Formats: sequence, structure tokens, C-alpha cells
Amino acid sequence: MGRKKKTLHDYAAEFGDLGVKRHLVEQQSSGERSLLEVLYCKACEIPVRVRRDRILEHLASARHYRNRRLSKPWERKEAPRSPETEPQPSSPGQLDPTAPLALPSKQVSAGNHCSSTSLVSRLCPPSQAGPTVHSSATLDGKGVASSRSPSVSTSRAPVSGLPVLGPSRWLLAADTPGSGRSRPVGVGAGLALVGAASGSRALCRSLLEESCCHLLYVVEDQRWDVDGFSGQERLAHTRLLHTVDVDVALSDPRVVGVVVCSPPGEASPVVLRALRAGKGVFCEKLPSLDRYIAESCFDEAESRGRPLVCGFYKRFDPALQYLHKRVNENDSLGRIQRISSVSRLYPHPTVTRIKSSGGIFSSLAVHDIDVICWLLGERAPDTIFSLGHAFCADLAALNDADSVSICMKFPSGAVASLDVSQHCSKSCDQRLEVHGSEGSLQMENRNPLGISDLSSSPAPRPQPATDRFQDAYRELLRHFLRTLRGREAPFFTKEQYLWTVQVAAAAEQSWKNGSAVDLRSVAPDTAAVKTEA
Repeated sequence: MGRKKKTLHDYAAEFGDLGVKRHLVEQQSSGERSLLEVLYCKACEIPVRVRRDRILEHLASARHYRNRRLSKPWERKEAPRSPETEPQPSSPGQLDPTAPLALPSKQVSAGNHCSSTSLVSRLCPPSQAGPTVHSSATLDGKGVASSRSPSVSTSRAPVSGLPVLGPSRWLLAADTPGSGRSRPVGVGAGLALVGAASGSRALCRSLLEESCCHLLYVVEDQRWDVDGFSGQERLAHTRLLHTVDVDVALSDPRVVGVVVCSPPGEASPVVLRALRAGKGVFCEKLPSLDRYIAESCFDEAESRGRPLVCGFYKRFDPALQYLHKRVNENDSLGRIQRISSVSRLYPHPTVTRIKSSGGIFSSLAVHDIDVICWLLGERAPDTIFSLGHAFCADLAALNDADSVSICMKFPSGAVASLDVSQHCSKSCDQRLEVHGSEGSLQMENRNPLGISDLSSSPAPRPQPATDRFQDAYRELLRHFLRTLRGREAPFFTKEQYLWTVQVAAAAEQSWKNGSAVDLRSVAPDTAAVKTEA
């Protein structure tokens, strides 16, 4: 006897993300009506081919993973409705009797209307806020983080414009005194951006495109750098200030969060001032290269009850989040034995930017170290050894490297190797492989055209690192907005930050001393290591 052929309902029962949809089909010639069943993806709302390999390929795609995360807010329990607001059977929004068999109990409205009685829903529609993606947030029984909810002013009265006093302050046309034009307040949380010239263009682009926030201030001394990442029309209602006037933004009650993109050597004073002003802080880079100053920033955030989010953006990349889920939740790879990571930038940063960011270990390698520890679920490796070289003469003069190889061994026995470089000839190169006792997973390099060009000709379509991690920066920004509303706790704790920076400092110490560093017995002094650079 042959094996019984699987039905659509068998596939829907095997894969929880799939369902069966029923459609009434009427024949034009005979007028007969027949019932047609289709296998479809509930998150993407598209039909899926009835082939196991196609189903697995779709469920493993980044598109499905992103749509599945965006659909989670609608799975929360609805508030009880009053009889007046309960939809009647004759309402247009009611499901047809021939609706899908596996649809959720409530229908998602395409308009995403926000209730005017809820401050959270008024600040950000549920479909744009995104779900909780990390288990580190401590929530109460109602799904709300235990941190205090920020006090957001919903007043639409414009702030009085400041007079122009020489070149120390910029005012746009909408702010010019006597112009008769008031600054309209945007929908969403009011934010201030500090150090736009040093920030990632992917983050700056997300700030301008995100509908859940409104950029009220940009604090930057170089005006042309601000015009570089955004057009003048996008800053039509944003006030541009010099660094000396940062208190103007911090004293504005409409500003509930501050995005700090300044280098680590300049970020900590701004972070502390913003926290003391009662603002939540998103620090794109490290708050400080000194572990004691960074620890004081986290302590200040805890004492003030305001969120401090660090910019470890790679955790929010859809591909890496899928790997993390397979490794930690599904446990389909067995015991993890080895992880290999490749991270090469395109285009390469300037020497000035590398110097201000603290070098290759503090600006690049620290993110890959965080991803490795996150995937393994371990705090830090036992042993770390690094090799590197400066192919750029200017970097060699700064006692820094532009290409390093880092090897780490963890308490579980897993061995991780990191290939980090600030140079890539054609397009950014981001790859990662996780090998376990039951199999392996690979994150291949994502080329815009899907073509691997190994010749000497220029790449058909180069991909900068800002475009490669655009989705990661967007999700990280949305996570920060959710922390401002008290819906989530910051995904990165003080202890995790201190250990990650400590491991990066140990990697730099190993490269400079030419010997392995044992983290089980010796804790490297981060401050002492970074003073050499």
C-alpha cells in the first residue's frame, strides 16, 4: 500500500503559520458553484504552493519572519466592547460564511485607525509599533513594562521661537520670529537628534521615515552634514541647533526621547544631561569607552526611571533573529559547536571617524561579539585571542588595525571565530554560520541583485552597510519608541553592556600583547586598554 497523500489540512496542522482558505467559485458557463480550498500563509496573507520544500523556503524567508512579527500585536486580547460599538451581522466588516477555516477570531482593519482615548494608540498605530522581540523585557500581567510611563505632552501650542543671535543658532523659515507661521507638531513621540554627522545614515533615515515619532530638534555644528542625510523638505519643521544650545532641546517638554549619535568620547555628557532632564536616551554608539563612566550612565537611567537603549543594531536584523530563534527556541541544531562570522564594511570609514569611534574593536568587533554571545546565550568567553594588521599607514600611526581575526572559546565548549575588516572592495560582506551537532545554518551575504561577482570588474550594484542593516536600525528605533511608552524594557542591560565592552577590550589587549587573554581569572581594565588608543 502506498503512503497516504497529505491534505491541505494536514499541512496546516503541521505548520502553525499556515491555514486553509475556502472560496466559492462560480462557473460562468453552467452557473454551478463549487468550494475551492487554498493553502495560505496567515502572516503574509498569500497562497503557498503545496510542496514541502516551497513551504519550508517561504517560512525561512525574511519576508515571512518580518510579517509574522508585525502581525503579533493583533493577536493580543481585545478590550470588551459595549453593545453600541459591537458590529452588527449586516456590517460590511463582518466575515463571509465562506471565510478561511483557520483565520483569527478578529478581523484586521486595513485602515489601522487609532482610538482617540488611548495615548499609546494615538502616539503610534499598533501595526507600526511592532511586537516585543526580546525576552529580556520584564512585563507585568497586563503586558506593560514595570518602568514608569513617560509624561508626554499632547498640547499643540507651538514653542516660542528664539531670536537669531549670530551664527551660534540656526532657525528654519517656520521658526523665524514675525513670520506668522507656527510650527506644526507631528504625530508621535517628540525626539531630538544629537550628533547627526557622526550617526549612521540608516538610523537618520529611519528617524525621518518613522511615523511613530517626530524629529523636533537636530543638534549639530556642521549644517551641511545635516543636509547630506536628509533633504531640506524633510526638516521643514525641525529646529537645527549648535551643540552649545543643546539645553534648548532638553528643556522642551515636547521632547520625550533623545537620540545620541556622538562618538563615545563625547556621548556620555549628553546622555547624562538628557537623563537628568527626564528624557529617554537612545545611544547609537557606546555611551563611553570607560566602563565606570558607562556604568554611571546606566545607574542614572535606573534612578531616573528613564530608558537607556544602546545601539547594538545587529540583534534586530531579521536574518540574525531567525538564527537566534532556531538556535535557542527550536533547538533544531543540537549542541552548538562552532560559529563563524564575517563582517567587512563598504565603503570604508574615514580615518577621523575610526579614531573618534575608538578603533576597530570598539566600533565594529563589539557588535559581532555581542551577536555571538547572544546566539550562544552565554555571558562571555573563557579565552580570547586576536591577530590583526593595519594596511592603512594612517591607522598604523594611531596604533590601530583595520583587519582583525578574533577567536573565542566559551564555557560550553563552543568556539567562535570573527573576521572583521574595515575594507571591502565591491560591497559590504556580512556572513555567519552556526554549526551544531544536529546540523548547521548559514546566513549568506545579501546582494541586492543576488549575484556573486568574483571577477575584477566593479560590482553591478554595490550595497553599503547602511542599506544592508536598514531594517535592523528601523526595528531598533521602534524598540526605543516602545520603551518610551513603557511597553518594553531596554533589551540591553547594564551587566550585558559591561561584559560586552570588557570582551572587546580583552580582544584588543590580546592583539597588542600577542597572547591570549583568560577572562576566567583576569578581568581586563577597559579604561587602561583604551587610553593606549
